[in-house]
Amino acid sequence: MRMGEENVTFVKEFILVGFSSDRRTQILLFVVVLIIYSLTIVGNLLIIMLVWVESSLHIPMYFFLSNLAGLEICYVTTTLPQTMASLVSGNGAISFTRCMAQMYITLSLGSCECLLLGVMAYDRYLAICHPLIYTSVMGWWRQFLLASVTWVGGFLLGSLMVGSATSLYFCGLNRIDHFICEMAMVIKLSCTDTYITEAAIFLAASLGVLLPLSIIMTSYGFVISSVLKMRSTAGWRKAFSTCGSHLIVVTLFYGTVISMYLIPRSGSTSDRDKKIAIFYLVVTPLLNPIIYTLRNKDIHDAIAKVLQRLDIKQKS
Repeated sequence: MRMGEENVTFVKEFILVGFSSDRRTQILLFVVVLIIYSLTIVGNLLIIMLVWVESSLHIPMYFFLSNLAGLEICYVTTTLPQTMASLVSGNGAISFTRCMAQMYITLSLGSCECLLLGVMAYDRYLAICHPLIYTSVMGWWRQFLLASVTWVGGFLLGSLMVGSATSLYFCGLNRIDHFICEMAMVIKLSCTDTYITEAAIFLAASLGVLLPLSIIMTSYGFVISSVLKMRSTAGWRKAFSTCGSHLIVVTLFYGTVISMYLIPRSGSTSDRDKKIAIFYLVVTPLLNPIIYTLRNKDIHDAIAKVLQRLDIKQKS
C-alpha cells in the first residue's frame, strides 16, 4: 500500500489497550501506580537534594548518582502520568504525535541510563584501581564532560530509533496492546515494510546497550581483580559496598532491557512485554534510590548531618 493510493485512512491516534477493561481493576491500578510514581519522585528528589546540600557528597560517584536520579524522575514522568490518565478515564486514546514523542523521550532516556551506568562503572574502576590519580583524572570538567556525553549520546540514539519509525506509514490498525507507546508494538501496526526500520532500531539498541555493558563488565573485571589483592578486610568491605549497589542496579536494568529489545521473540508476547516494561519503567526507578541508600554509609552520615543541622536551626 502506497501513499499515493486513494481511499487510505491514515492513523491520527492510537489506542493503548493497557492492562484491563474492568473499571474496578483500572481504579485499583491507578491508585497503585500513583503511589509508586509519588514514591519514585520523592525518593529520587531526596537523593538530588542531599547530594546538592551536603558537601561530603560532592564527589564524582554522587554527582553521577544525582544524574541517575534525575534520569529516573524524567523517565517515569514521561510514561506514568499518561498511564494514570488512561486508567482514570478508561480511554487509552493518544494522538500520533504524542505517541511518537513519548517513544522518543522514553527510548532516549533509556539510552542515557545505559550510558550513564557505564560511566558509573568506569568511575568505580578509577576510584578502586587507581586511587592515587583518581582525583586529578576525575576532576569537575571530566565529570561534566562524561555526564554530557551520556545525555547527548542517549538522545542521539533515541533520534535514530524513532526517526526510522516516523518514516513508516500507519493506515489501518491503531490498537497498541500495551500501556505505553512501546516501539516494537507500534511498528507491528505499520502497513509498510518494516525490515529496514527494525534493523536500524536493533543496531541503535545494540550500540546503546552492548557498548556500555562491555565497559561495565571490563571495569568490574579489573575492580574484582584489584579487590582480591587487598589484604585489608575494611578495604574489601568498602569496595563491595560502593560497587555492590551499582551492580544490582545494572543487573536489574540491563536484564530487562536486553530481554525486551535484543532477545528474539516468537509468537504472541504482549503479556510478557507488559510485565518486562512494568519492571524497567515502574519497579526499577522506585528501587534505585532504595538500593543506593540502604547500605551506603556516606548517605547515612550525610542524612544524619542534614537532620542535625535542621534540629539546631529549629532550637536556635
